[in-house]
Amino acid sequence: MSQPIDPGAPGAPPRDDDYDVLLAAVRARFALVTTEKQGKAHLFSTEAPALYDAYLEGLAPAHRQLSTCSTCRKFVTTYGGVLVVTPEGKAVPALWDVASAPARYAGAIRALEEAVSRAPVTGVFLSTAPSWGVPATGAWAHLAVTPRDGLVYKPSLLKTASQIVAEKTQDYQTLSRGLDEFPLDVVRNALSLLKSGALAQPEKTIGVAQWLADLHEARAAARSPRVKENLTWLAVAGAPAGFCHVRSTMIGTLLEDLRAGLPFPEIKARLAAKLDPLQYQRPQAAPTAGNIAQAEKIIARLKAEGALERRFARLADLQTLWRPTTAKAEPKKTKGVFAHLLSEPKPGAAPIEAPAVTMTWDKFSKTVLPSAHGIEFFVPASAQSYVAMVTAKNPDAPPIVQWDFADERNPVTWYVYHKGSAPARWNLTPGGFHPVTAVALSPSMWSARRTFANQGNAVAFLLEDCKDTEYSGGAGFFPTFLKSEFHEIRATMEAYAKDAKIEGKDEAEACGIVLTKGGTWNLTFRVTAKDGSRSKYTLDRWD
Repeated sequence: MSQPIDPGAPGAPPRDDDYDVLLAAVRARFALVTTEKQGKAHLFSTEAPALYDAYLEGLAPAHRQLSTCSTCRKFVTTYGGVLVVTPEGKAVPALWDVASAPARYAGAIRALEEAVSRAPVTGVFLSTAPSWGVPATGAWAHLAVTPRDGLVYKPSLLKTASQIVAEKTQDYQTLSRGLDEFPLDVVRNALSLLKSGALAQPEKTIGVAQWLADLHEARAAARSPRVKENLTWLAVAGAPAGFCHVRSTMIGTLLEDLRAGLPFPEIKARLAAKLDPLQYQRPQAAPTAGNIAQAEKIIARLKAEGALERRFARLADLQTLWRPTTAKAEPKKTKGVFAHLLSEPKPGAAPIEAPAVTMTWDKFSKTVLPSAHGIEFFVPASAQSYVAMVTAKNPDAPPIVQWDFADERNPVTWYVYHKGSAPARWNLTPGGFHPVTAVALSPSMWSARRTFANQGNAVAFLLEDCKDTEYSGGAGFFPTFLKSEFHEIRATMEAYAKDAKIEGKDEAEACGIVLTKGGTWNLTFRVTAKDGSRSKYTLDRWD
């Protein structure tokens, strides 16, 4: 299973052109099945025994001795059982395809392809090796492939590849139990209720509900138990953090209540209580000494200490949808010699403004916002959801929030007060219109490449000179914002956030009124057009 690169080397056998074809076919096969089509390609290990022996037995007797090679044996033993799973649940060997194999090797490759296709998946396959196998030793060429960069696992500072593989195996077992415990009809019922808008904060659970329903339906259409297993492994490999732990998440609460046949009002109340912002994913007890010690280790490994220091955001820190149009200054007119003879223009009647037009944010953002030259917010006297945006004090500190990445930095978070706050706290006077300096979506919505549906949808109208005048402490981030690496130390992170202080309160420029999808707003804005005309709009809901 190897041949000399230089057939003229002393003692070298004649060159086998079929072997060159085989090498090319293996590499082409690997490139084909691991090319990203929709999302990331996932690889799986299998329980396929004695593959190299199966390969040798598939060769003609006269060719076996020449094909025996310890380097190629190691390649086949280590990587030969790797496969991919199609969206239909079919197992496809990552390396072997008899249709493209040369005739001399067809029997051997068929044996490998059939053995791997029949073998059960045993786990997610991860490798940190930049090359699979050894392409050449001295003058001899061997079976080897080079995975593209996206297939080479980059170990985190916290977990090795073997630890991630072990976690995925545990996720498979946990998810399998969840699928058995909550059948498709229960999951469909939950999804229907979440889509109806009848339950609190559906964005927290609708993503995992849809994911579970899709997996259930795919498994229901599977032709065999093996295909069901493959589909489950495929789901596990690509699952967002926490999705496989059905029972221990908020969707588990809803599914349990539906399965138990509780009346809808009780189901709604129980879910709302658990999703209360003061309770949801927030530790209710002080961190233990052990949790604090673990937090120190994790922060040190991630070199994330500097990322915990926060400051109030300024407009330059934000990705905005809209900013006011700056009018060009009128050229100063000089008075002529006879200017005093001109009569002063008589003041006309004050323009009459039409009543506010009620519309959704979705319509406003598409039809009004693009041409608006100025926007003002009518400040109600009642408490509202006023927001302050916060960012990392040290811009070079490593990412700690879910939507911040080394290749796409965005450390901005925000905070609001539960049940709202009075306008006076935010340096606003009720009963009049106040200038809007920018319109921005929630920071978790800024990326064009990544989505964070579990964070919900929201838009902020940032207001001139608006700032949290009574702010005294709190770091402006919550456990629900943090990356999964911090999940096990969220009690310590929560305690830290409560005691920390955000810098730059007086320089804050990114505070205003926030409109969150799922609520009813009835907030009024006045929009000035290019010609100076003004119209009022009352935004009542998202869409």
